[in-house]
Amino acid sequence: CLRWASRAQMILDSARVQAVKLGNEAVSSGAPRCKACRELGISVRTYQRWTVDGNIKTDGRPISQRPEPKNKLSKEERANILAIVNSDDFKSLPPSQIVPTLADEGIYLASESTYYRVLHEEKQQNARGRSQIKERKVTTTQ
Repeated sequence: CLRWASRAQMILDSARVQAVKLGNEAVSSGAPRCKACRELGISVRTYQRWTVDGNIKTDGRPISQRPEPKNKLSKEERANILAIVNSDDFKSLPPSQIVPTLADEGIYLASESTYYRVLHEEKQQNARGRSQIKERKVTTTQ
């Protein structure tokens, strides 16, 4: 039974072909399409999307062209954020303190969440400056 097909999950083409073949087999044996689809764990509309003129369509999502966001940070903007965050004044502060300090000076480069995202992508988010990494202690039972 193919009840694994929950909403908005990527389904392999091989599983899609198997589901359509099983659905076609059930319909040719006399079962209504809605009941066959229910047993397969897919909706009738999903079955209709998967088949065109009796042929099985492949999933176009993995190969589709996705345009770059128009508001994506440029390399210069990322470099400016990293330069400010790594400067002596801010190297031990988190973005939640850096952004308001810069705003008081009239400087706005990006939102606080963007600072966090850039730091995370550059692997500079953990234990910034003089702060220490939290030490995990194993509790012993006696």
